[in-house]
Amino acid sequence: MVDILCLGEPMLEYNQQPTTPDGRSLYLEGHGGDASNAAIAAARSGARAGMLAHLGDDRPGQAFRDLWAAEGVDAGSVRTDPDAPTGIYFVSHGPQGHDFTFYRRGSAASRMAPRDVPEDAIRQARFLHLSGISLGISDSACDAAFHAIAVARQAGVRVSLDTNLRLRLWPLARAAACIHAAVAMADIAFPSFDDAKALTGLDQPEAIADFYLRLCPLVLLKLGADGVMVATRNGRQHIPGFVVQAVDATGAGDTFAGALLARLAAGDAVADAARYANAAAALSTLGYGAVAPIPREAAVRTLLSR
Repeated sequence: MVDILCLGEPMLEYNQQPTTPDGRSLYLEGHGGDASNAAIAAARSGARAGMLAHLGDDRPGQAFRDLWAAEGVDAGSVRTDPDAPTGIYFVSHGPQGHDFTFYRRGSAASRMAPRDVPEDAIRQARFLHLSGISLGISDSACDAAFHAIAVARQAGVRVSLDTNLRLRLWPLARAAACIHAAVAMADIAFPSFDDAKALTGLDQPEAIADFYLRLCPLVLLKLGADGVMVATRNGRQHIPGFVVQAVDATGAGDTFAGALLARLAAGDAVADAARYANAAAALSTLGYGAVAPIPREAAVRTLLSR
């Protein structure tokens, strides 16, 4: 039994490093995929986390199994597809922030279908976490995600959803329809401000919070370096962010979600969990890559104590 079961696509990551003196761009190999990032963030914050995913029978797939074993993330619900690869992506950095190039068409994760959903594993979890990417990688994966949500709801398992809008995966109109349908079935929503502006057409945090509260009872509106707005139907609170010298924000939102769910699973109040998650997300921007900089609980507590 796990506290938090994360459904989504793991992807091997190649993250651009600072240009060398002779002008070359080198890439650091690592791990990514928003669901896996969230699971690792939850595990490093003390939760029992697990993955629900498909991997290829390849070196990247084995790399993820090795990673999860090292991190204590349960991979009992992970299947290997011998006929499809594990996806990969590249992260580049520029004046506008980080940019992604994905190679995921036909990936093992994109071939997941409702028949592949391990219903018993979902019923035994406390939280099921997934994202807009979990829905967007293929039609069959979208159907699988909605089936997983339905199983969780029937079993009383709390559902959390991060919008994680990726317009390279699907048109905005379809993304908004599917993501908002999933939010309406969730207990916790994690929209980012930029995602929410695109998905709703609204540009003010209060109006965005109002929109998502009509769908979901607890909304964590991520505001980047400005922190997060915690909104319920009884009120809302702004939790400030932490000032750090960020070098790479890849995976920061995933770290926030995983850390917050870990603290909720431990019994923290939502505002306390959000402050902890803000600190974890800030620390995750201090190094390159999605996974390596995700902090452990001791480091987060140190930042919180300052």
